[in-house]
Amino acid sequence: MKKKILIPVLLVLLAAGASYAFVFAKPAKKTKSKIDGTVVVLPKEFLVNLSDGRYAKLSVGLVLAPGQAATASAADASRLPDGYAGIPQEGAIRDIVTNVTTDQSGSSLITERGRSRLRELILASLRKHTDVKVNDVLLTDVAVQ
Repeated sequence: MKKKILIPVLLVLLAAGASYAFVFAKPAKKTKSKIDGTVVVLPKEFLVNLSDGRYAKLSVGLVLAPGQAATASAADASRLPDGYAGIPQEGAIRDIVTNVTTDQSGSSLITERGRSRLRELILASLRKHTDVKVNDVLLTDVAVQ
C-alpha cells in the first residue's frame, strides 16, 4: 500500500522540481566578449628609426570594429605583396604606424606607459586619417636597440 502512494508522490515532486527549473529559475547570463571586434595582426613587422638614434622592431595588431572587413577577397589576396593582410587602406595604416613610431624615443618604448601612449597616438591618427573602423591598437612584439 505504501509503495502505491510513494510512486505518485515522487512523480508530483519531480514535476514540481522540473516546473520550478523552467519557470522560476533565472536564465543563464550571456557572457560579454572581452574583445569586441576582430583581431588582425599585420603580417609584416615594422623596423623604424627612433628619434634618439635607436631603432625599434615591432609587430602591430588591430582590433577592427564588428562588421569591418578584415581581409581582401581571394582574388584580391593573390595580387597583394608579400606580408600584407589585405585590410582596406593597409598602406595608409602602415604609413601612420611608421610615422607615429618614428617620433618616439627608445626609452619611451621600453616602458608600459610609453607603449600605451604610442598605442593611443596610433589609434587617434588611424581614426582621423583612415576610414578603417579600429577599436584598439595592439603592440604584439616590441624590441628596441
